[in-house]
Amino acid sequence: MAKTAIEKLNVDKQPYVTTDIPPTYTAARGAKSMLISTPLEMDAVMKRVPKGKLMTYDELRAYLAKKHGADITCPLTTGIFVNIAAHAAEEMRARGDKKLTPWWRTLKPGGVLNEKFPGGAEGQRAHLVAEGFMVTKVRGRYFVEGFDARIWKP
Repeated sequence: MAKTAIEKLNVDKQPYVTTDIPPTYTAARGAKSMLISTPLEMDAVMKRVPKGKLMTYDELRAYLAKKHGADITCPLTTGIFVNIAAHAAEEMRARGDKKLTPWWRTLKPGGVLNEKFPGGAEGQRAHLVAEGFMVTKVRGRYFVEGFDARIWKP
């Protein structure tokens, strides 16, 4: 049986890992160490984004790398773990929990909404519009207008 998102969120039996980056990994752009965080740690940062503010994956990754003394945070696991946190929050909502991670305030780089979030980009858009953000659809992708002026830095 497949694990629920809540089970995946709470799988943090091992702490974060910082690893050396092989010189052949050109996407690292000179970085020597990479953090692989945990779903719970990413969820904890996402929970801190206040109403009226936004955070992109870039701010999340930069904050965690600095916190743990790494040059970068793995972009692949960041995407996976942020999605786990979002889906776990919706599972918690379905069981009646009240204090939820405001996952809709976490955007992809450039202010892009995440089509893999609960309800897709439309689901994220509905939450953001309810909080007063202006969301525009351009060439099939949703963006938050003026998102950079509302960025929250942990």
